[in-house]
Amino acid sequence: MANTFARRRRTAHEGNDAAVRAVQIELSGVTKRFVTPSGSLFTALRDVDLVIEPGKFCAVVGPTGCGKSTTLTMVAGLDRPSAGAVRVGGQAVSGITTGTSFMFQVDALLPWKTVLGNVALGPVFRGVPKKEAQSQARDWVRRVGLAGFEDRHPHQLSGGMRKRVSLAAALINEPSILLMDEPFGALDVQTKAIMSNELLGLWEQTRPSVIFVTHDLEEAIALADQVVVMTAGPGTVKAVYDIDLPRPRGAVQEIRFEPRFLELHHQIWASLREEVEAAYAKTAQGGQP
Repeated sequence: MANTFARRRRTAHEGNDAAVRAVQIELSGVTKRFVTPSGSLFTALRDVDLVIEPGKFCAVVGPTGCGKSTTLTMVAGLDRPSAGAVRVGGQAVSGITTGTSFMFQVDALLPWKTVLGNVALGPVFRGVPKKEAQSQARDWVRRVGLAGFEDRHPHQLSGGMRKRVSLAAALINEPSILLMDEPFGALDVQTKAIMSNELLGLWEQTRPSVIFVTHDLEEAIALADQVVVMTAGPGTVKAVYDIDLPRPRGAVQEIRFEPRFLELHHQIWASLREEVEAAYAKTAQGGQP
């Protein structure tokens, strides 16, 4: 853990230089509708306006069913808006967004491949020679603290270790955009804290633009430069809060006791609670979230 924090301090200035390689993400008037099994239209997102500056870490919070994950899929180019526009680097998203890595809620590791093989997949798909791809993968396995586990398979790893592999597999591609859909949601509190520290340390080395979806407001504040609160469905942006905690942040377990952290949590939770209560009331009455 101490090595992680030392590395974070050493590389903070490097991250500032790398931020110029990141890109701006912009959603303008984005609405997304789905056809339900009964044939009716369900509006997941309505008139979403959001700008994430290059190299910024944006956390998105909101009640279940407010369209947080749908937002990620449209930025990635896996889906398209029903109305409005999604732009990355000033260009409208019309297909899979180049330079994007995606971390899902569930580990997207190939069970028949080793740790090294899973991490090397990205470079191999990009045409990097196998030997070079494995060399890069070995370095990233070391960076996430799994040196010595290169030949293990996913079923031989703990949940936290699998998340480390997923993180290495996402970052080895040096993405300009990193999309994360509740990546640590299934982990226990202690492991989540460790992974949050690792994520910050690694992110500060390259500073991609990040959209991090979470239900955990403390996690959002501890990690992000800005926190976006989404309304109960149909989801739209209710408020955007700048997180003025200094970087590098240090241990997320400790920053949560800082007076400014507590002030931000109180302020944002007051806004978020209204939406959580509205979503709960709707589902309690038999409506969709």
